[in-house]
Amino acid sequence: MKAVRLHGVQDLRVEEIAAPVAPGPEEVLVRVSMAGICGSDLHNFRTGAWISRAPSVAGHEFTGTVGAAGVGVSHVAAGDRVIVDSRVTCGSCRNCRAGLAQVCETMGFVGEAIDGGFAEAVLLPAENVIAAPPGVPDRHLALAEPLAVALHALDRLGVPDGAPLVVAGCGPIGGLVALLAARRGHGVHVIDRQAARAELVAGATGAAVAALDALPDARFAMDATGAPGVIRALAQGLLPGGAVGLVGIGHGALDLDPVLLVEKEMALVGCHAFGDELQRIGAVIAELGTALDPLIDAEIALDEVPAAYERHLAGEVAGLKTLIRCGS
Repeated sequence: MKAVRLHGVQDLRVEEIAAPVAPGPEEVLVRVSMAGICGSDLHNFRTGAWISRAPSVAGHEFTGTVGAAGVGVSHVAAGDRVIVDSRVTCGSCRNCRAGLAQVCETMGFVGEAIDGGFAEAVLLPAENVIAAPPGVPDRHLALAEPLAVALHALDRLGVPDGAPLVVAGCGPIGGLVALLAARRGHGVHVIDRQAARAELVAGATGAAVAALDALPDARFAMDATGAPGVIRALAQGLLPGGAVGLVGIGHGALDLDPVLLVEKEMALVGCHAFGDELQRIGAVIAELGTALDPLIDAEIALDEVPAAYERHLAGEVAGLKTLIRCGS
């Protein structure tokens, strides 16, 4: 079968590999229909930050249909459409036992710790697949995982009803946070260094475009950039008594005087992956419906993935999410 595998830093190849074997106990064979390219895929490709095995079939945002289910699997069956939990967790560490699998002590992800979904088919632990809501198109189901990340971040931040929210970074997660927040009735203000991308998200969500050096009167912000300078500017520019959610993956140390946080009674809230949000995300996707379409940049074939990575890293992609057609 055809698959896209990461062999090392900046070494991504489209290859013919053996198709997965029949699923064993508590395993599911998924025939992948649609997958999404994530910013963390690009970060791993560019830096090798999370390469734990190579070569590995990339991709952790995907949907498909169960081709076969192994012994002991009862929650899905052959023919069921599914969404995928991207987390690979131990289930036994103190964090997993406390219901905090998103901070598992040995946390890994599909597409890194085990083969992912940039392929025609993939073999997964049964616990990593969830029945998809009926009637939802594949292009929307492929957004289930990033939507769960955005929902988890928004829930963690805990913005009061009706309070305005600043979203810095209009990539996929920032755009989805803005969309979900707008649906909750928050006045959303979006910031991005690419004016066209900020305008795209504003148009898709009803948000206003703002500037980092002239923040609106707001006490809460979500940083989806991971850039220390942006985080610092948000903490300095927001009104007191609020919080900044941190969901972006960046690099570099944060130079921020903690006295500022004390005097402004401001919290920094880390937001990693998702908890039980993926179990709820099917209903959210169904409700959002075509509101998700403006955030989809393009649909490409597996053969086009390496070139799409290069376009993303060069900043040559206008939209937020590139989807991959993996199978029929």
